[in-house]
Amino acid sequence: MAESERVPTERKRRRPTSSGVVLSADLIVDAARELIDAQGAQAFTVRRLGAALGADPSAVYRYFRNTEDLLLALADRLIGESMAGFTSTGDWAADLRDLGLRAYRSALRHPQIAVFSTVRVTGRPHEQRAVDTGIGLLLQAGFDEAAAVRHYHALVDTALGHAALDAGALRLAPAQRAADEQTWQNGYAELPADEFPSLHRVREHLPAMAGSAVEPALDLLIAALRRAVEQPGA
Repeated sequence: MAESERVPTERKRRRPTSSGVVLSADLIVDAARELIDAQGAQAFTVRRLGAALGADPSAVYRYFRNTEDLLLALADRLIGESMAGFTSTGDWAADLRDLGLRAYRSALRHPQIAVFSTVRVTGRPHEQRAVDTGIGLLLQAGFDEAAAVRHYHALVDTALGHAALDAGALRLAPAQRAADEQTWQNGYAELPADEFPSLHRVREHLPAMAGSAVEPALDLLIAALRRAVEQPGA
């Protein structure tokens, strides 16, 4: 059970706020998401959240024990959104790839939240279901218990690691992102061939370095998992 669910019922506010809204845990999480999306995680405070809700900031603590409790609930919400609509196709490798991309894309939809959501363990229902699903697919593939956990760890950290990296790029100012792309497009391509022979040889492909590597990374990992299943002990 999530910590927020253990907040005594009598502490929860049932009266409308000054804006006429009756608070709920879901409403508070929604407002927190909007605030962090707009202002960034570093600017987030319960005081600002209370103002956005039209309520005294202390009302938040009737639903969440502290700020961390709220942020973990928000991180778990994103995991739930990433899993929405997921159905197994019967192909464990394709399903694992789908899970990885779902986690990545969910984080990228909220790059300001990804600052903390990609590095925390929520221990809450949506995360529990996602982990159970991923490890279940690896058990289905034929991996033993220890290997299933190890490979799931590699998969989810690959997806979330790329999400954190790419979310950082999205938080850059547009001019900064454009400058980085231009460096790959022209700066590296124009280096002298006699001094940088390898870069000169691949210069036409270097602009790809400005994009995300999440799909190639997941494909490499899953290809290795397929080989491990097909050629045990290799």
